[in-house]
Amino acid sequence: QVQMAESGGGLVQAGDSLRLSCVASIPTFSNKLMAWFRQAPGKEREFVSMTSWSGMSTDYADSVKGRFTISRDNAKNTVYLQMNGLTPEDTAVYYCAAATGSMRSPRYDYWGQGTQVTVSS
Repeated sequence: QVQMAESGGGLVQAGDSLRLSCVASIPTFSNKLMAWFRQAPGKEREFVSMTSWSGMSTDYADSVKGRFTISRDNAKNTVYLQMNGLTPEDTAVYYCAAATGSMRSPRYDYWGQGTQVTVSS
């Protein structure tokens, strides 16, 4: 049973924080790159953040740098996205993805179902 399950989304006000979680019941989680994407209504899915196998290397979209933090707990097969200083522009469905390869050229093997984040002004 392969499953990628995001949680932690919700309705918040501008300036609030949320912590998204993704429990990845997939093979060899510790050797996979983990990433977060988001998709707002009427827009393409966009990259948000990625972390390496160890969590020591991370990458962020310019729009979230300094506000979002990605982390992972390999013992729990879980990746997190701490989101601070949320704005209405962050409103989107957030997806968790697992990948092999490199951070430069990831190959996404698994995707979650998404969790809705809505930020009011």
